[in-house]
Amino acid sequence: MKNAAIIGFGFMGMTHTLNILRIKDLKLAAIVDRDLSMIEKNLQSGIGNISVGNIDAKELEGVKRYSDIDECLRNEDIDVVIICTHVNTHYELTKKALVHKKDVFLEKPFCLDLNQAHELIDLAEKMKKLLMVGHVVRFMPPYQQLKKWIDSKEFGDLKFLSLSRFCGLPGWGQWNDKSLKDLSGGALFDLAIHDIDFAGSLLGSPSQIKCSYLPGEYSKHDYISAMWSYNIKNVHVKIEGGFTFHKSFPFQAGYMAHFNDASVVYSSMNGDVIQIADNSSVREVPAGDAGAGYYNEMAYFAECLVNGKAPELCMPSSSLKAIELCYNHL
Repeated sequence: MKNAAIIGFGFMGMTHTLNILRIKDLKLAAIVDRDLSMIEKNLQSGIGNISVGNIDAKELEGVKRYSDIDECLRNEDIDVVIICTHVNTHYELTKKALVHKKDVFLEKPFCLDLNQAHELIDLAEKMKKLLMVGHVVRFMPPYQQLKKWIDSKEFGDLKFLSLSRFCGLPGWGQWNDKSLKDLSGGALFDLAIHDIDFAGSLLGSPSQIKCSYLPGEYSKHDYISAMWSYNIKNVHVKIEGGFTFHKSFPFQAGYMAHFNDASVVYSSMNGDVIQIADNSSVREVPAGDAGAGYYNEMAYFAECLVNGKAPELCMPSSSLKAIELCYNHL
């Protein structure tokens, strides 16, 4: 069993805490948050744009709490660090954990500075430590099913894929800190990156990207609409999303895919099923729970830790590629 420390107890920190408590190969040893009062507050109120379950505060009674990562690493026997803080802290905290010879799970996005991301990959290799960035869509059952159809060619070749992701203006956690407003990368690097990474992991980098974007509360690209084309594969991908609407606007994400022999559609607004249509009928198959992706990715990371294997399903080099692809939209 590996002792884990959660760094940052906002929405993602709470989500990963919940799943660590469920995974037999991980033990939650410590929580680090610069404002310890926020731990209780967030436990009571809940935050984020989707529901992933609730934490029973009693399960955290034996878990140490720190406001400083250095103090935590000095005092606790930590094997793995789970970093769930603002992207502008990712480089510093990940480097610190790796230098202390800890394996690291880092929430996406990797680092907005490409040189820093390269440095962290090299450092993880030098220290012989695992580094995995949490691109959760790769582990969500509805998207895993789409990947299976693409890889198996059950419906023939993929011709067109549309991926979309929208939510209301974020109003929780770090998004309320005005000093961080211009450092998040906006919707492109925080929200649309989910679909940019997923498409890139499926199909590789496109031959051409045509993108339009609009400014918003957090960046010059808080809405994007992009078309990818591939010269060799003869396939096109549309990606659209952003922080476009009012704060209470319901989160929604999904895909539409056109194959030679069928078209499929999935939407989180009707998240129980994936619809499959041909020229004569429409049928439905179970989609699985998209929210299970958070458990799946952490369970996979734990499996890699225990077995001493690289996270082939989500290597840090591919997470770096996702950042590069985001920049290619500007």
